[in-house]
Amino acid sequence: MPTGIVLEDRVTLAHGAGGKETEDLVRKLFSELLPRSLWSLRGGVGLEAMDDAASIPLPGGRHLVVTADSYTVKPLWFPGGDLGRLAASGTINDVLMMGGRPLAMLDAIVVEEGFPLKDLWSIVGSMTEILGEEGVALIGGDFKVMPHGDLDSILVATMGIGVAEKPIVDSNLRPGDKVIVSGNIGEHGAVIMALQQGLSISSGELRSDASPLTRLMLPLLERYGDSIHAARDPTRGGLAMTLNDWAQISNTTIYVWENAVPIREPVRVYSEMLGIDPFTLASEGVAVLGVDPSVAEEMVEYMRELGFRDAGIIGEVRLNRGLEGLVVLETVSGGRRILDQPRGELVPRIC
Repeated sequence: MPTGIVLEDRVTLAHGAGGKETEDLVRKLFSELLPRSLWSLRGGVGLEAMDDAASIPLPGGRHLVVTADSYTVKPLWFPGGDLGRLAASGTINDVLMMGGRPLAMLDAIVVEEGFPLKDLWSIVGSMTEILGEEGVALIGGDFKVMPHGDLDSILVATMGIGVAEKPIVDSNLRPGDKVIVSGNIGEHGAVIMALQQGLSISSGELRSDASPLTRLMLPLLERYGDSIHAARDPTRGGLAMTLNDWAQISNTTIYVWENAVPIREPVRVYSEMLGIDPFTLASEGVAVLGVDPSVAEEMVEYMRELGFRDAGIIGEVRLNRGLEGLVVLETVSGGRRILDQPRGELVPRIC
């Protein structure tokens, strides 16, 4: 057993929620079980980055970008998508956020004995539809069946593959950079949270934003590649987890202006009803970017031209002695508070 993890300790839902407990467990497991020399390939991006993807250097200077993820959501179908759409979109987005052009995907599907074949067909159909629209090849995978009761319905695991001219490494965030979001946050988390709590959702009121970000990121990379210092899609743990990760890995302080963060009113209302901070809710079709201040305004205008009308600058990176590694939220009332890493179970089985 790793030092500090005693035998009677157990894994909890909080360890898989994407917040502080997840990060602490992953860091401890691999820092104690794997020598740092094996965290990455020379010149590539690996475990030290604690990112959603990694890179392997290729001859000629480019990088092979790879990502692995598993998807388990309840319910399997929700306004705006289903498990298959979620898996394909999430995999593509993780490649994009490291600056890669998505090329191919592999999948591993595990289903419970007795799972309806029509539902399997529907989920895989949604996944392959997204891959077809994005021109991403499905080049292999695996399929297994577990005895009834040993698995709750279905689990989809994926590997995404792409190529980057130069990987985006979030630790390159620097004082002065502006923080940009491409659209309204918390959409996916709000709809899953409401459904899990049995709340009635009016038609069109809440809808998951699960979608690939190719039409945003590829044009941005082509035009502003060297000016994008950090990029992440704020899935589990939401915007709060993304910004805390960035502040810690870059040893900076990130200031966020609450009134500048785009949140639709239905998302805000449902969050307040259930006592959850919308900053911690997952988005599955939003990009958060740390960019050079000299191009920030221009980049936002270009994003809006690309169809991301709610894109905007929501904060900036600073170097404040004594506040390194923290995120400071400047509230609508004029005060300030620390926007901490999300803790606890948040919304289980969200993605």
